[in-house]
This record gives sequence, C-alpha cells and structure tokens, in this order.
Amino acid sequence: MDCLFCKIIEGEVPSKKIHEDERAFAFLDIAPWQRGHALVIPKRHTVDALEDPATLAEIADAVVTVANLLKGRLGATAVNLLSNAGADSGQEVFHTHVHVIPRYPDNPGLGNLKSQVSEELDVTYQRLVKA
Repeated sequence: MDCLFCKIIEGEVPSKKIHEDERAFAFLDIAPWQRGHALVIPKRHTVDALEDPATLAEIADAVVTVANLLKGRLGATAVNLLSNAGADSGQEVFHTHVHVIPRYPDNPGLGNLKSQVSEELDVTYQRLVKA
C-alpha cells in the first residue's frame, strides 16, 4: 500500500511521535496551524471516518490523551478537533485522521484557527515527549 500514514506507522517515514497505543498513533503535523498541532490516526488503514464508522471510536481514547497532553505540556487552554472526509473537504492524505489543534488564550476562536507558528517543530516535540 502506498499510504503515507501507513508508512509513518511502520517507521518507513520519520515522524515526531507523541503517543502510541494498540489502536492509534499520534504525531506532530509538519505544517502546524497552531504550536503543537497533532494528528491522531488509526493503525489500521481506512480512507476516512465515513468509510468505517467504528474508526473514530477506536481512536477516541488516543484523541483525548493527545488533547490533554497538549493542554498539560504546552499550556493550551482548549483544542479544536477536525477530521476531513473526502478531497473536497480538504483531505490530502486518504487515511483516517483527526487533527488535534491546541488553542491558546492569545489567539482564540475559529477565525484564528490557522496562525503563524514561530516555534520550531523540534522544540515543540521536545516539550511534549520530555517531561
């Protein structure tokens, strides 16, 4: 299979992994909308959440764990959860994924969802994985 996210799970493509359990894998988005923007994906391949409704339930615990990690270690006060289904929604990688986008008091609201991220990805990663 030629799926980027499947290759990330298998370790064929590097990622900044911040969480993994038996059903889910989470890593930092390489083009973050906010500092700490992460993706949570199921380990089994499904195209999107509409293809197999059980997929979201399988990764729900991981989504909550990652959201709390971002709040606890990066000081986020809220998160946006987003999952695209289909090309017209903006889905670019056709493997189910949930964006967990941390939000901060200095940039609240949907209108400010996508912002300039000045912190280097490696710095954010170290803050999340090194307690």
